[in-house]
Amino acid sequence: MNKNIFAENILKNKVVFVTGGGTGITGGVARALTEMGAKVSITSRKQENLESMANTIRENGGECFAVAADVRDFAAVENAINKTIEQFGKIDIVVNGAAGNFLCEAKELSSNGFGTVVDIDTKGTFNVCRAAFEELKKNQGQILNISATLHYLGTPMQIHVSAAKAGVDAITRNLAVEWGKYGIRVNGIAPGPIEDTEGMKRLLPEQLKEKLAKKIPLQRFGKINDIENAAVFLCSDAANYINGVTLVVDGGQWLSANTFM
Repeated sequence: MNKNIFAENILKNKVVFVTGGGTGITGGVARALTEMGAKVSITSRKQENLESMANTIRENGGECFAVAADVRDFAAVENAINKTIEQFGKIDIVVNGAAGNFLCEAKELSSNGFGTVVDIDTKGTFNVCRAAFEELKKNQGQILNISATLHYLGTPMQIHVSAAKAGVDAITRNLAVEWGKYGIRVNGIAPGPIEDTEGMKRLLPEQLKEKLAKKIPLQRFGKINDIENAAVFLCSDAANYINGVTLVVDGGQWLSANTFM
């Protein structure tokens, strides 16, 4: 990320718990937050999926603790939260990035397939927020939920993810209202098409990339770095009166989805 746009160590002494922190967007966010001085705990279902990112962070001078947990399992989430507190003494920030996705038309989608994505994205987000509540209340901490723009309009073959992310946005708004009195800020980021992610490679056919890029007002796909910068801002004191917002980071793509430019 471009560290020069932020004050040095803007997140010094902060401890961040990141789900889905081994790879992709939230892996980049975890790394970026350590570059800003934070200590991070990253979690995903399998420990081996975390080691590469943890080693990268440590090699760059950051502090990272890796602990496996399935966000669908509340007891496992509680255990990961407790182990993080044992390791670092506290948690100031939670970043919910664990997610599931695949392409499937609604007429072909099984109930199990739909439910699995909702369980990971929506229920998983709630589980982590709920398990971290007492610690965040104690530290007047904050939550950052990674969402999407798929549900803003109708997105073919993504009904399961659209429903799940709409639920994440509802969690962001409701907790911002309910938990604001405890000093807890709750915000989100809704990335658009992010070029350097595994999801983009798997879900967007190569022949459609140029066409989609031309529909984005800024005429380019996003980078993980764009989400990292938004996350650092929202997690910093620069955003200390921002609460209940899901910040769209998509170059204006969703606004122009139905135009014929």
